[in-house]
Parts: sequence; structure tokens; C-alpha cells
Amino acid sequence: MERLLERCAGLDVHKRTVAACVRVPGPGGKRVHHVHTFGTTAADLLALGDWLATHEVTHVAMESTGVYWKPVYAVLEERFTCVLVNAAHVKQVPGRKTDVADCAWIAQLVEHGLVRGSFVPPRPIRDLRDLTRYRTTLTHERVRHANRLHKVLEDAGLKLATVASDILGVSGRAMLGALVAGTTDPAVLAELARGRLRTKLPALRAALAGRFRGHHAFLVSQMLAHLDYLEEAIATVTTQIEEGLRPFAAVVERLDTIPGISRRVAEVVVAEIGTDMTAFPSDRHLASWAALCPGHHESAGRQKSGRTRKGNRWLRAALVQAALGAIGTRDCALAARYRRLVRHTGHNKAVVAVAHALLVTIYHVVARETA
Repeated sequence: MERLLERCAGLDVHKRTVAACVRVPGPGGKRVHHVHTFGTTAADLLALGDWLATHEVTHVAMESTGVYWKPVYAVLEERFTCVLVNAAHVKQVPGRKTDVADCAWIAQLVEHGLVRGSFVPPRPIRDLRDLTRYRTTLTHERVRHANRLHKVLEDAGLKLATVASDILGVSGRAMLGALVAGTTDPAVLAELARGRLRTKLPALRAALAGRFRGHHAFLVSQMLAHLDYLEEAIATVTTQIEEGLRPFAAVVERLDTIPGISRRVAEVVVAEIGTDMTAFPSDRHLASWAALCPGHHESAGRQKSGRTRKGNRWLRAALVQAALGAIGTRDCALAARYRRLVRHTGHNKAVVAVAHALLVTIYHVVARETA
């Protein structure tokens, strides 16, 4: 088998240890390998880098094991060409034996070019990715907590959500605050309504006549306090994201002009794929990486569409959200595409197709903006 790399290493990364195997030329043209196990503290990882350097290693491969690979990659990327490989791809290569150390197997695979490196963006983009993903997590937690609040109100017999579209709006918060403070008179609570909600005062009085007890007041007060904390945390993280996006402001502004792409979605896109499109040879490669292109399976001359694979779930979620916004836009090619596809593919597949079209557009917009 053809050897592509002369000096390479494979790492088997765990929570407490890193097993390393280097493969280098030996006497008589034979290949020799050396195996050593290191810890995962900062000092141990520096020692690992020094050990690899003594063997004049040029390429280091490791599996993407949870989050354990991240500190190892961060220490080694400045000194070596690091290759992050998908663990599923490593398992698919035939010939693995149970008596061969994982690190030695990974080293052999990268030596012969049998595994492909995963996309790892530069550190500034990785930092942005951490922030946008954390903000998304906080946003989802806010939604879950709001749903818990709805359940408490339902348990108390209050049907506020059937009258007010947003119980956490100005009017809703005023009523909830009054309930926590001990006011349970439906007429008094209904008078706290503001704006268009005042046209529904009779319905409000009926909806607010329930069995709200001190038990419910305690739960609602705790939930409102936690919702306030989440709102503040989301705002703080958003400020940090905006600061990190300053070097990419032009790209974000350009993406914001695409139908369906809001500024928040544009921020997620930049954080997930970066701005250097040379990492993806074509828009098809990017769509494949994001798993927004269903495969085709052919049997007996007939093609059958396949399921979309598991890809970058953060990017997929953002693009599906953008697609849902785009299909409701008038005089938009993406909306016309959705209407054409939904007749014979159904809503979900048509939305994914629009998300794919958005990603292709994003690829070319970013490539032109950074050319």
C-alpha cells in the first residue's frame, strides 16, 4: 500500500490519558513505531508535543472523542499539522485487529491516507462557535422554562395564555407580578392589561378567575426570577458575540440581505463554517458536510432518495429556521421553490430543500465577500 506520510502520529484520546504512537522510517527502510502514554494536564500535553517533536513528526491524527480532543488539538495545532478524524470513519476501514492499539491503528490509517480530516475552523471562529452555541442553549432553556410557567398557571386554573398571545409581555408580566404579590381579584388583574389587550377585558377577567394559591405564587416567582436571569445572560453573551464578530462584520451584513437569513442566523453561520470557503472545494462539499443533501441510492437502475445524514445540528437548525422564514416571503425564488416541491415531497422535505438552497447561496456570498 502506498505510503503518503513519512513521519506521522496517531493519538487515542481519553479523559485522563492520551496514548500516542509515532511511525517513522527505521533501519533498512523498514517502518518502526514508538508508543507512549501521557496524561491530559497542560504540562503532560506540552510533554506530548515535545516527544512528537523529537521524532520529527509532521502530521498528528486523533479521533473526535467528545470534547476531550479539544485541549490536545489546541496545544498541538501550533507545532504540527493536526488531523481530526471521525471515529465512525475509522471504524469503517477494514482490517482493524483487537490486539492493535487504537493509536497505532490511527497512525497507520493517516500514514496511508485512508482517513479524511474533519473541518476544524481557526481558533477565533471556534471561540465564536462556543458563544453562539451557548446562546442557543440558553434560548432553548428560556423556552423550556416559559413552558413550565404555562403549566403552573394551568394547574392554578388560570387561562391567561388563551387570551394573551405572550404571557411574558408587558401586560403578562404585570399580571404575574401582581399574582405573586397576592392580588387574585380577576377584575383588578385584568385592568393591568396594556395596548390591544385592553379590548379583551371581559375574556381576561374570565381567564384570570382560578385557584391561585401561595404554592403557585412561590413557583411563579422563582420561574420569573430564573427567566430574568436567562434574559440577562442571553444579552451578555450576545454582546460578546458581537465583539467577536467585528472582523467579520462585512460578511454578516452581506448574509443578512439573503431572504430568510436574520442577523442571528448570519452570526450562527459565520460561527459554524467560518469565512474561509477554501476549506470546502465546492458548495456541494459544504452541503455534504452540513448533511443538507440527501443521498441517492440506486438499485436495479432505479434511484431512491435517501435520508439526510447527521451533520452539524447547530447549522442545520439555523438554516431550517431561515428556510421557514424565507418560504413566507413574497416574490422570493425560495418561496416559489418550496411551493413547487411541497406538492409531491411534503412540508419537511421541501423545507430541507430550501435550507440546502440557502446554504449554497451562503457559500457563494461568503466566497465572493472574502475573495
